[in-house]
Amino acid sequence: MTLILSALPVFAYREGGQDSISVSLVTCWPGQEVYSLCGHEALRIQGVVDGHPIDSVWNYGMFDFTEPNFVYRFVKGETDYHVAGYPFAWFMPEYEYTGRRVVEQTLNFSQKESRRLLEMLRRESLPQNRTYRYNYVRDNCATRPLARVDSAAERRIVYPDNINYGTYRRVMRKYHANYPWYQFGIDLALGSAMDRPVRARQEMFVPVEMMQKVDGAHFDDGEPLVARTTVLYQGTDTAVLPPTVWWKTPLAVFTAVLLLSLVLIASCLRRSPAAVKTGATVWFTVLGAAGCVIAFLVFFSSHEGTSPNLLLLWIQPLLLILAAAQWLRKLRILAAVIAWYEITVVGIMLIVWPFALRSVNIALLPIAATTIAYSAALARILHKQGKNEKINDNGALRAGNGQRRGSGVAGRAGASKARGGNRN
Repeated sequence: MTLILSALPVFAYREGGQDSISVSLVTCWPGQEVYSLCGHEALRIQGVVDGHPIDSVWNYGMFDFTEPNFVYRFVKGETDYHVAGYPFAWFMPEYEYTGRRVVEQTLNFSQKESRRLLEMLRRESLPQNRTYRYNYVRDNCATRPLARVDSAAERRIVYPDNINYGTYRRVMRKYHANYPWYQFGIDLALGSAMDRPVRARQEMFVPVEMMQKVDGAHFDDGEPLVARTTVLYQGTDTAVLPPTVWWKTPLAVFTAVLLLSLVLIASCLRRSPAAVKTGATVWFTVLGAAGCVIAFLVFFSSHEGTSPNLLLLWIQPLLLILAAAQWLRKLRILAAVIAWYEITVVGIMLIVWPFALRSVNIALLPIAATTIAYSAALARILHKQGKNEKINDNGALRAGNGQRRGSGVAGRAGASKARGGNRN
């Protein structure tokens, strides 16, 4: 469907004639799907061009799930989006069906500026030009239309310089508030770059934030950028999901895991260390798998903000080795080294976090505490097992030496008796 819309010759074009067209920014509120949590933005151009009535929408949010290796490319940061122009009547039904509010801001553009923008959009929607490399904070369905408006305007547009959030991560958390597991994944995947201070313009990567700043923008001669604002669809309260109940949040789930782990360790550390090691195996396998994903994003992904990520210091692939090595006598020392490393690094992180640049997801705290608890338990178990084996080996060695010495005395005694018997 994306390819059809992108290639569709929506409007006939002829030189000459009298233009009477208007340009609008169309802002769509967030929806229930993960990809719609921050809303959507599009450009609308309507009126008459060379005697032909038009009512078009230009959408930079087109993508095709059927493209080869789409999911892998998305994770790697190589997602290609498209711009497509099509009749505005095709645009609204989706948002009306899902109950998402839609607001139109008609801009104070001259006919020359409007025509320049239309020609720019037509060029970009050609098959050879329509594809661009998507970036969710720097180059997306909101930043592209805004940049095209700036390029088409003959006068400089001045946007409000008020900063509402200060960092990319805070903006995301506002719009992901009802989706704590999604935000938890974002906080795992994205490093400290998302916590660097941003300017007011950079907060406009979210459509609703952009709409609010566009509403207060003006040209450098003082004329407002927005001529009028129209609510095309009021929207419904069910457009987004309600807040997640507290006991289903990552904080509640991982706190429960922490408490269960502490009970397991306290009750089984002395009587049944194998049970503690089994719990540690499950925990470090899950954490090590998460570390593999983080490592991939840090070293191979071109996504904005995935590197550096200090979480990789303790949510790391080596935990998979710890999960297995604790059961193998020959690798027990390696397992103990990794366990002590986790105790040290996580302990330092817990001390440093309140003063660090990165904004911490609160659900990481019980995860860190569980990691320290299992690491400390394993370090003790492995030390005790090594000590017991050393004692057993020394005992076996002394017993073996005693047997050899006893055999030697008995042999000498027998030899003496034999010699005595010969003398008789």
